[in-house]
Amino acid sequence: MTTRARMRRGDPALGAVAALALGLYALFIVVPLGMSAWKSLTDENPLLAQANFVGLANYRDMVHDDALTSSLTFTLLLAGAVTLVANAAGIGFALLLNRTSLSFRAMRTVAFLPQVLSGVIVGFVWRYILAQDGILNEVLVRTGIVDRPITWLGSPLLASFSVGLVAAWVLTGFTTVVHVAALQSIPVELHQAAIVDGAGPWQRFRRITLPMLAPGTTISVTISLITMLKLYDIIVALTSGGPANATQSTALYIVKLAFTDDRFGYASGVAMLLLVVSAVVALSVTGLLRRREVDL
Repeated sequence: MTTRARMRRGDPALGAVAALALGLYALFIVVPLGMSAWKSLTDENPLLAQANFVGLANYRDMVHDDALTSSLTFTLLLAGAVTLVANAAGIGFALLLNRTSLSFRAMRTVAFLPQVLSGVIVGFVWRYILAQDGILNEVLVRTGIVDRPITWLGSPLLASFSVGLVAAWVLTGFTTVVHVAALQSIPVELHQAAIVDGAGPWQRFRRITLPMLAPGTTISVTISLITMLKLYDIIVALTSGGPANATQSTALYIVKLAFTDDRFGYASGVAMLLLVVSAVVALSVTGLLRRREVDL
């Protein structure tokens, strides 16, 4: 009996699996989300005996929170820039690595390695590379490209650029694999027919490859945005949010509010705000890209 037929007949085993899945989802997603939403309506502080219900006071305080505005602005700009760079690079690498030989498969594996490394490890390694006396400055000075070491992590602008560079480096491994999979799903006959019709490489890319990549790009862009909107570990290891909180993401700000300032209630409110912003951004971008798929 097929799985579909068993589902129609109401197989008890499938019902038990579905109930288990729903139970786990409720336990690890719905319940924590509900608890966070409730805490955002209180002034919970571990230093106080009990939490008081304050209604929407935490949300009203966010309007005048300059640190929150700064962190949210940085997070949105970082997410947009890194998503754009990582997906453009992913398409480029995918076109280069879309071969069936063993050596190209090995290179695809190497390209994906940054994605499987711990964000903390990546941050510390790059912190060593980008340090004032790090490897990168050593190479730049010895080759005569610059006269003196660059403070990659010492100024707000360069630190923000460095965080974006490292995040894009990590994310490019994922976007490359997604776009390689999308490329391999394109029928070879389409390119062969285009070549017979006299289409050049750019025309084949514009008229065949790019439209056929659209579903993979939608998935890649959406997941990239969600990943960047909650970025925390790389920033903590690389800059700790400095200098002068220039690289403080909203996720890092939430952790500082909760575990440094002991403002659990307000931190929960900011977390709910980040959830809403992430959902709105992800759904909006997904909708736009879906319509683009239809247009293509």
